[in-house]
Amino acid sequence: MIFKNKILHRTEKKPIIWDAFFNSNGKRKPIVIFCHGYKGFKDWGSWNLVAKRFSRDQLFFVKFNFSHNGGTTENPIDFTDLEAFAENNYSKEIEDLDALLNHLLSQEFEYKNEIDITDITLIGHSRGGGISIIKTREDKRITKLITWASICDFGKRTATISDLEQWREKGVKYILNGRTKQKMPHNFQFYQDYKIHEQRLHIETAIKQISASILIIHAKNDSSIPFEEAITLHSWNSKSKLLVIDNSNHVFDASHPWEPKILPPALKTVVEESIAFIKN
Repeated sequence: MIFKNKILHRTEKKPIIWDAFFNSNGKRKPIVIFCHGYKGFKDWGSWNLVAKRFSRDQLFFVKFNFSHNGGTTENPIDFTDLEAFAENNYSKEIEDLDALLNHLLSQEFEYKNEIDITDITLIGHSRGGGISIIKTREDKRITKLITWASICDFGKRTATISDLEQWREKGVKYILNGRTKQKMPHNFQFYQDYKIHEQRLHIETAIKQISASILIIHAKNDSSIPFEEAITLHSWNSKSKLLVIDNSNHVFDASHPWEPKILPPALKTVVEESIAFIKN
């Protein structure tokens, strides 16, 4: 079954829009929650094909938009709410992930008979990998962590630290979205929130403290997040597993929009290795 664009309403907070892909058979299935990256969204490129592939292996696959990613409940694809995007920060993304997980595990969840609440995997792509690492350290309900092309340090990201004095003075800076050509705003609160929560958001500290199983997947030729960041993550947790994808890029050769009905070979490998790791 596929349930698209379900809305998690929250008191005095922006709603979270999410999808679930699963085989409705009354059997309890491991939960997999996918976190998109910076300037990302749940319906980007081939993510729907990815979700279908996970569900075919008897996994309950959930993907969602972070509440301030720039999409809306009416238009969850691309970025029609740049005011919300400007007010996003790492803390809000962690809070969003927590709210969604709490909803899935609640007694009121309408598909509770389809999920195994003792078997929960987070998958995070790019910045979503960093968010997933922090959340896994903080939440013992999570049993496995998989990162796809993850960052290893929030503090050295351009979105976090570039043009600092001018950003402080003007209160906002703009990042060009190369695909949509939008000038996407970041209010200075983004940096302020990072500094307030810098210790919490320290990925090295977090991944060293994780006892859950970890799979790190990264393309060797990633030009967005260098492969060295995967090596660094792996070095910080000796129990982690590192999978290298040769001759591919940051999105494992997918693109947006994605018209083919099959996954690109590199992403297919990523998905199949991830499924094997979850089911092992």
